[in-house]
Amino acid sequence: MPGLNGRRVAVVAGVRTPFSKAGTSLKDVRAVDLARYATRELLERTNLDGDEVDEVVFGQVVPSALVPNIGREVSLLPQFPKEIPAYTLNRACASSNQAVSSAHDQIALGNANIMIAGGAEALSDIPILASRRLADILVEASKARSLGARVKTFAKIRPRDLVPVAPAIAEPSTGESMGQSAEKMAKENHISREDQDRWALRSHTLAAKGTADGRLTAEIVPWLSSKPGAPVLQQDNGIRTDTSLEQMAKLKPVFDRRYGSVTAANSSPLTDGASAVLLMSSEAAQALGYEPLSYIRSYAVAAVDPGWQLLQAPIFAVPKALERAGIQWKDLGLIELHEAFASQVLSNLQGFAAKGWEINEDIINVMGGSIAIGHPFGATGGRLVTTLSNEMKRRDVQYGLISVCAQGGMGFAMVLERR
Repeated sequence: MPGLNGRRVAVVAGVRTPFSKAGTSLKDVRAVDLARYATRELLERTNLDGDEVDEVVFGQVVPSALVPNIGREVSLLPQFPKEIPAYTLNRACASSNQAVSSAHDQIALGNANIMIAGGAEALSDIPILASRRLADILVEASKARSLGARVKTFAKIRPRDLVPVAPAIAEPSTGESMGQSAEKMAKENHISREDQDRWALRSHTLAAKGTADGRLTAEIVPWLSSKPGAPVLQQDNGIRTDTSLEQMAKLKPVFDRRYGSVTAANSSPLTDGASAVLLMSSEAAQALGYEPLSYIRSYAVAAVDPGWQLLQAPIFAVPKALERAGIQWKDLGLIELHEAFASQVLSNLQGFAAKGWEINEDIINVMGGSIAIGHPFGATGGRLVTTLSNEMKRRDVQYGLISVCAQGGMGFAMVLERR
């Protein structure tokens, strides 16, 4: 998707932290620290002077009330001049995909030459909210003109007012969680429990292989904990090398305990992590001596009614991206399809097959997906861009596709090309 002035946008490099299941290795780390850590390493690995960067864009889905704009905090790293602008965006699970495409647009339009795009999420550190009634009482107390009036206001507090409120991973429009929607999709599309478990096992098996042979760990920044004696975290900790279909079959459904098929084993786990991608105009890459991993050919977004099949929008986004790229499904050599749930993956593939497209699993998620690797909401898109670009280079593939479902009934697709 060259700009009006013919500028092509190159993916030069990408890195990420290890993806760690929420509540485990990274549970004490803030999202902003993960984002800054990944970005600092990106600059180190590419030997790029921070002065060369025009802007920073980051995605985050569950922001901290204390650090609401992590993009700006990343751009305030000592490696950058303080004058580099930055912002943070939210397109749910496709947030860092959107960060990459927003950076692409600025470069393609000629407004920038070099940008860093990424995303971060610390789902171990989600904000816990006070009840609305308690908040109102605290505000009223802060306005009291005397100690007696303040005490009288505090006396209104009841035990129920002290119960904390956690953000819900649910659709505001329908009240359904993504898991409930995935369960509905499994039923409506006749996706069996066995097929879901088989896809989940495939994800773990391929991710374990990609970790063992170094392809996945090559894009990971080892995490050095500040805690004395803590081990260095060098790989994703959700990948299971010891699981089997028999073990998965023993788990009970989570969202419909009687008739359901979606379990913890065939769903992506809540995850902490960050990713960062370096994007340049082809001219800037050439001038600075960088060999691009890939170029962004096109991208597209789509949306569906959240009350229908919440995670099925990719079947509308992908055709748009292919049409804008001027290619067909059969031209794709590699596909990275985000795995929120196995039922969602299989529903998406079913939708693609209904268009007459041949589903060749040999080129889909060749190093596993989010079910095994993990899914920090704001960071997964950056991982997909990095993983796909690296594997396209290894295999000398001309065209690759990224497909992502997202909360709100949204879908994102991007086509990358090598030459």
